[in-house]
Amino acid sequence: MRIVTFAICITGACLAVTMLATDGPSSTAGSASWSSKAAAAYLDGRMTWWMDWDVAARDHGTFCVSCHTVVPYAMARPALRAALAEQGPSPEERRLLDNVTKRVRMWKQVEPFYPDAKRGFPKTSESRGTESVLNALILVGYDAPTGKLSGDTRLALENMWAEQLKTGEAKGAWSWLQFHNSPWEGDSQYYGAVLAAIAVGSAPGGYQFSPQIQDKVKLLREYLVEGFKSQKLIDRVLLVWASTKVPGLLTPEHQKSIMDEALSKQQADGGFSLSAFVGDWKRHDNTPLETKSDGYATGVVALTLEEAGMKRDQPQLEKGLTWLVQNQEKADGRWLAYSLNKQRDLDSYTGRFMSDAATAYAVLALKHGE
Repeated sequence: MRIVTFAICITGACLAVTMLATDGPSSTAGSASWSSKAAAAYLDGRMTWWMDWDVAARDHGTFCVSCHTVVPYAMARPALRAALAEQGPSPEERRLLDNVTKRVRMWKQVEPFYPDAKRGFPKTSESRGTESVLNALILVGYDAPTGKLSGDTRLALENMWAEQLKTGEAKGAWSWLQFHNSPWEGDSQYYGAVLAAIAVGSAPGGYQFSPQIQDKVKLLREYLVEGFKSQKLIDRVLLVWASTKVPGLLTPEHQKSIMDEALSKQQADGGFSLSAFVGDWKRHDNTPLETKSDGYATGVVALTLEEAGMKRDQPQLEKGLTWLVQNQEKADGRWLAYSLNKQRDLDSYTGRFMSDAATAYAVLALKHGE
């Protein structure tokens, strides 16, 4: 066991937090523990399956970068490295990074994930907008600890800005894949812009303040500020996270209002259910949404509270983190979450998509600041 001290910073103020951490099974509350090794094994196994799944295959020997499995994996897997005594990215991470950098470098040659010719208009523009944001987010995440943007990440950001909408009601955002599937491919254009803001705000070296992109950042900020009140709660929670990285997205009062609303959804067991964060969304098969606490909503809310500077001993955050510690599946290391779109077998390949994201966000919340 070791003592870990870290700083939480928001709007220029930093708060030092000291906590106990363990190597091996990780501890957050009482004597309960969770396994970093099991979480990594689950995430790595799912990435391997996805990268080799024929449905995910794309041209030039690449694969689709999915919102549910790939992006959360890229965000969370590095957080497990220290606990596993790894000296660098896992083989699965390296393969993912090779895929992303290949598509970034071949941006004008690779096909869109879903071309109009195969899937109908406007899937080409939706694919380009979505992928450009996700590529930038992934590569920025790997550059951030180094303090310097790589050439490939800079190129990914250039590709992203080139896809930004400059006119119309959604100017400042990106065209986003619409498959009528929540929470990432339904009414998700705002979600995509939030991810872009997180990417820009996380980029090292003061990238977001570069003179050459100020007009683009201004458009992005205006889009997010003007539209946030009408968004689903889950997207507004993520906006709070983005607001800790990009100045001017939310006032402190609006930030507090959003998080107070999110905390009002906390369940008796300490967790949160995604069903309480998506308004009147209905499943396509007319089955009721699952109302049990899940790893995705609990992980996202806990992580955002931490990013916003809340201390881990604040009762509601502590309860959320305790729920995460106590609800890792012992059989395979994942945290469960449930489809918003249809009732699925949670042990099927596609039925695990929500659990892929849930596991990643649970890891990010539990490992935050270590």
